[in-house]
Amino acid sequence: MADRGVDLSALPKEVRDQLAELDLELSEGRRTASSMHQPELLRKGADDPQASVKTVASAFIFLPTLNQQGPHEAAVWMEMLTYTVLSDSMGRRFHDCNHTRKSFGGSDLCLELRLQFTYIREDKMYCHVFFSQKDDTICKTLHPLKYFSSFNRTSALQSQPETNVCLLQSHLLEYTSVNVVIAFLSLALMCIVRPDGPPQLCKTDQIGEIIINSRAGGTMYYGLPGLTKNTFEVIPVNANGVPIGEIPFVRSGLLGFVGPGSLIFVVGKIEGLLMVSGRRHNADDLVATALAVEPVKTVYRGRIAVFSVTVFYDERVVIVAEQRPDASEEDSFQWMSRVLQAIESIHQVGLYCLALVPANTLPKTPLGGIHISDTKQFFLEGSLHPCNILMCPHTCVTNLPKPRQKQPVGVGPASVMVGNLVAGKRIAQAAGRDLGLIEDQDLVRKHQYLTEALQWRAQTDPDHVLYVLLNAKGVTVGTATCVQLYKRAEKIAAALTEKGSINTGDNVVLLYPPGIDLIAAFYGCLYAGCVPVNVRPPHPQNLAATLPTVRMIIDVSKAGCILTTQSLMRILRSKEAAVSVNIKTWPTIIDTDDLPRRRPPQIYKPPTAEMIAYLDFSVSTTGMLTGVKISHAAVSALCRSIKLQCELYSSRQIAICLDPYCGLGFVLWCLASVYSGHQSILIPPFELESCLSLWLSTLSQYRIRDTFCSYSVMELCTKGLGTQTELLKARGVNLSCVRSCVVIAEERPRLALSQSFSKLFKDVGLSSRAVSTAFGSRVNLAVCLQGTTGPDPCTVYVDMKSLRHDRVRLVERGAPQSLPLMESGKILPGVRVIIVNPETKGPLGDSHLGEIWVNSPHNASGYYTIYGEEGLQADHFNTKLSFGDPHTLWARTGYLGFVKRTELLDASGDRHDALFVVGSLDETLELRGLRYHPTDIETSVSRAHRSIAESAVFTWTNLLVVVSELCGSEQDALDLVPLITNVVLEEHHLIVGVVVIVDPGVIPINSRGEKQRMHLRDSFLADQLDPIYVAYNM
Repeated sequence: MADRGVDLSALPKEVRDQLAELDLELSEGRRTASSMHQPELLRKGADDPQASVKTVASAFIFLPTLNQQGPHEAAVWMEMLTYTVLSDSMGRRFHDCNHTRKSFGGSDLCLELRLQFTYIREDKMYCHVFFSQKDDTICKTLHPLKYFSSFNRTSALQSQPETNVCLLQSHLLEYTSVNVVIAFLSLALMCIVRPDGPPQLCKTDQIGEIIINSRAGGTMYYGLPGLTKNTFEVIPVNANGVPIGEIPFVRSGLLGFVGPGSLIFVVGKIEGLLMVSGRRHNADDLVATALAVEPVKTVYRGRIAVFSVTVFYDERVVIVAEQRPDASEEDSFQWMSRVLQAIESIHQVGLYCLALVPANTLPKTPLGGIHISDTKQFFLEGSLHPCNILMCPHTCVTNLPKPRQKQPVGVGPASVMVGNLVAGKRIAQAAGRDLGLIEDQDLVRKHQYLTEALQWRAQTDPDHVLYVLLNAKGVTVGTATCVQLYKRAEKIAAALTEKGSINTGDNVVLLYPPGIDLIAAFYGCLYAGCVPVNVRPPHPQNLAATLPTVRMIIDVSKAGCILTTQSLMRILRSKEAAVSVNIKTWPTIIDTDDLPRRRPPQIYKPPTAEMIAYLDFSVSTTGMLTGVKISHAAVSALCRSIKLQCELYSSRQIAICLDPYCGLGFVLWCLASVYSGHQSILIPPFELESCLSLWLSTLSQYRIRDTFCSYSVMELCTKGLGTQTELLKARGVNLSCVRSCVVIAEERPRLALSQSFSKLFKDVGLSSRAVSTAFGSRVNLAVCLQGTTGPDPCTVYVDMKSLRHDRVRLVERGAPQSLPLMESGKILPGVRVIIVNPETKGPLGDSHLGEIWVNSPHNASGYYTIYGEEGLQADHFNTKLSFGDPHTLWARTGYLGFVKRTELLDASGDRHDALFVVGSLDETLELRGLRYHPTDIETSVSRAHRSIAESAVFTWTNLLVVVSELCGSEQDALDLVPLITNVVLEEHHLIVGVVVIVDPGVIPINSRGEKQRMHLRDSFLADQLDPIYVAYNM
């Protein structure tokens, strides 16, 4: 064939040998000359004058003509085509070679053949073959292509069986050194049907899926009858849904349309079809647009994957590209920004996410292409590990519900109450047992003050042990009997009188680690007529962060003296402390390790029970330092309520693993044992850092029935001992004795943590009914506390959408958008609560979410302020309802909740009214006119990926900011950004504005285990978080 001007040097030797043999047969007459035409060399040049033409492949095409009755050989043409790759001046490479040949066989059948080779990448190109006969919708055409890797003789080609499996999709053709022979096997029918829904026949101006009928095609998927019926047994229907025949068609997976000249044009594949907001987009078109935006500096070898993910009831377009190793971060973000603009302007679709991954990291197909489905799966699982990412939810998510517009209140609160009564809804209120009618035979009842109670116990039962202090090894390092505690308190009172120059009513700061010294110092202040102020001591290894808080409380309380230990006194006066505060301005510091041996001249007795007993300072979750005044009457009433609720007597033992510095933790640590006479086993929470099993081992060793802890202690045991239950059993730990395990908190009960704790330690005997929770606030230290009697705490499921509208709608467990809430404990005796609208101050029905107001004899007297801001005090501690009961004084807790009457019965036989705490009013997020609770969003974020250890949310200039702690590798950091954005959008209908990925331990948490979100917000605004990655969603 060389003498005919055909260059065969680029062909493999096997092919050249077969061509030579064919040429020999033609020259010897063994093959008829009438059935062959002289090969014709076709060349296609470049339109661009700067283009370079390169011969890359040759293909031999055999076209047997067919007639109406069936295939037979009338004439065969063999044409040799030389295809070229064109390279334009901009370096883009493409290939487009068209050849049309009309053949007339022995019948009047006219067929038109058109081949189109379109260059896609450096090593691949698409081959589209079109045939047509004059028809608009159904084209009688030759069967799709069959590819052979070597040249076949004509006789072999004619005898090729028609049942061979044929590829029905657009094939990728390796052309670097491959010679392809295309054989047309049989008569076929081709239709265009709609790609979704019933296979309705498309019109000539519509794009649909190409379906084919041919005897040479496949007939089924082995072992998959359902998929076989949907793929191989498609019957086209007309617009009325009536089948147009009984001939089954096979889905090709290709998209196309009938174009001019009745040609069928392939425009893409079904798997590359993206349906976004009711419009179809082709993934290949988006890839071409992205490649057109100067990818040379950024994209590695043009490797780009486009797919869609379902987020918030619609498909969202995601583009993932491999980044060149030498590409800078600035170049990458510039390219991503230009791609966003180009796709939005050309395709009128917004991108949801654009990610760049390191080169050669995307999953590959066997032929070296990008595996789209695996890439999508890695993206959704958070294992794609991008190096740059850009999220654009603000521009592409357009189907969010309209923001809620708050309407002005058109009716008065009284009308609301009447409406609730007419509708059969009861006012949301509940009360504990009547404190005044309960008989209390204990002699402590005769004493109004705790100082008198301690003095009476020292006289009547001096050797009764009130307190036992344990260390990390479980060894008793300190005990205090009634008389020992009383005498030590007297010595401290004498030291205050002699060394402190303290007057009656002066404030004294107690700076002690958790222990018996703190308890003795508290009663010593009461005996001296001083007001104790309990303060957490500074951490020796972190003075810069903790000492300023100590100084602030001392200054705010105007303390005249500091009681502390010798070691802490040295820390306060050390050089390290001088770096953070002015150590020369400390008040008088008294070391209680060295006390005088004499007693005070007299024991102070307050003239009235309404005098202040102590000040309770605490930092709220919003970052506000608040101190409340607790009177002697409130102390006695609170201790009595706890005693009656928990059935505490002198013969009882309880274990306390709490920080004793504020709230109910301080009451249980320092006050309750002196009032009730029970023995308290004290376990400092910091000792658990050295021995995680200390608390649980103590419960088992002492056979404790009632114990009190914090969420931080419970979480520490759950994470640290969850896999060591067998080891605990081997050590003899048995928790079957525990009847009540109460978590002390000022927040919504953590149901998931409580359930996890119960399940993990069920193997060591812990009852599933034992774990419960308590609730207190600044205005009332103990509103609810699960006692030993009464019904178990109940759990309800509420609709989250209704909760955002301040409505309470109960749903079944597992319902969509359901939120489980656990009862916050049983309301204490003498306590009344009511749910109130925080704006109108009117009572609400039990189907509404409102602020919890409380009336109780142990309410705090008010806020302690330097300048006496009585307005703030009156608003929170002496508030009246706008209608209903205008005489009762209520205290506003600042927490949102609701009351539900359950089917359970209390001790009196009445139906139990349960109080459910939802969250702090000051921490709620007002977004899009709705009320969101940070805990709900944080719970969703924590479930998004296994590498998220903790998270916190807050708002910044109307943007939602999510801060997540990464517990895994830093290469997972950018994987979290789309996952966090997805889950918040799906479950809460909010668009995250900023995602911040930080190291573990960055989110500040107070001693009660509560997140300090406002401190975190201040650190974020001051750029002090040192984040791993910050993503600003567009």
